[in-house]
Amino acid sequence: MLMAITHLPSPNLQNCELTFLESEAIDIEKANVQHQNYRSMLERCGAKVITLDENIALPDSVFVEDPIIVFDEVAVLTSMGVESRRAESASMGKVFSQYRKIERITLPAKIEGGDVLKVGKKIFVGESSRTNQEGIQALEAIIKPLGYEVIAVKVFGCLHLKTGVTALDNQTIFINSNWVDVEAFKGFSKIEALSDEPFGVNVLKIGNILCMNEAFPKSIALVKSLGYRVETVNISEFVKAEAGLTCMSVLFKS
Repeated sequence: MLMAITHLPSPNLQNCELTFLESEAIDIEKANVQHQNYRSMLERCGAKVITLDENIALPDSVFVEDPIIVFDEVAVLTSMGVESRRAESASMGKVFSQYRKIERITLPAKIEGGDVLKVGKKIFVGESSRTNQEGIQALEAIIKPLGYEVIAVKVFGCLHLKTGVTALDNQTIFINSNWVDVEAFKGFSKIEALSDEPFGVNVLKIGNILCMNEAFPKSIALVKSLGYRVETVNISEFVKAEAGLTCMSVLFKS
């Protein structure tokens, strides 16, 4: 069964961490509606959705992807690149211990799930403002023995790797080469981000369905023109918190 772990938006979302964006007013009531619509989209795509509220006081807790990285064999609790988010990890470990063996990455190694792009057995990990070389090496030490190949990618213009690149399928990536080192993706077909929709490359792949932010109609049209099935949702309030579709759920097979 395909599962999706999500977390209700915190009433303190306005106080979220920001790195590349200026703070804007976030309408929390609107955010709650958008999150419900996001969960409904996950269900339409075939996922059983579990919604947590354990970290409701923590501003960034809706972004469940960052504290944990889940593989078929193991779930890896991350060390998180900013101190304010490290309190999120304990409850995520408790939840996922029901489904997976838990491994932990500890400081000074830093890593967040938003920097980890899984394409089959190739695991691309962004070296970003939130993930350092030690974090990449620590993840590799855990998953390389399981048959995964870890490939480091320089991230230089956005928060996380998946802000600047995601996979449309196992051979094709959607990438903003102004933000991410394209050389790491040798052998892949590359679709370049549209200049007026640089954030449009953040796509959440669920089976053969690609979920996209409806704020980027040209990117959606481009992906549809390539023959992909697309679902869309509005996450405007979360975009103000420097978020994309991928960071608000953790998908795994139970």
